[in-house]
Amino acid sequence: MTDPIWTPKLVEDRLAEAAAVLQRLPSVQVQGYFNTWPDYMYEFADLVGQSPRQTSLPPPSPAAISRTEQTLSWTIGLDPVDGKIVWLRAHQTPWKAVCWKVGLQRSAANERWLYGLCVIAMKLNNQHVPKNRSRRYVVDRMRDFSVADGRD
Repeated sequence: MTDPIWTPKLVEDRLAEAAAVLQRLPSVQVQGYFNTWPDYMYEFADLVGQSPRQTSLPPPSPAAISRTEQTLSWTIGLDPVDGKIVWLRAHQTPWKAVCWKVGLQRSAANERWLYGLCVIAMKLNNQHVPKNRSRRYVVDRMRDFSVADGRD
């Protein structure tokens, strides 16, 4: 099986999956505390006045956890602001909140988000990331690469 050719869209999807997996992991519990009381068995009359319990998603699969572990290291080489924007968007944070947290306008935050996705995709494809070029150049170069492969 060959390695996939990474595009910014694939990187975005993988980061979103990783954020969803991180939210579905069970919470860490303090060791040493336990409950000796038996579980209470509710009868129908007990349940009448109660509000319904929140349902939760099942825990993530081991394959999803493995993909998440790989994904966690992708933002290490990015500028801290770019990495923060990429992870905030992966967690589906609205743009208004992202802009407020990083102190940028919407267009600048979007440009840095696209740049971060493109840099990650280039590194995963073992391509050289130009250092002395603008963010727009890197984004356009990656877009042209995606179109040339028919991935867009």
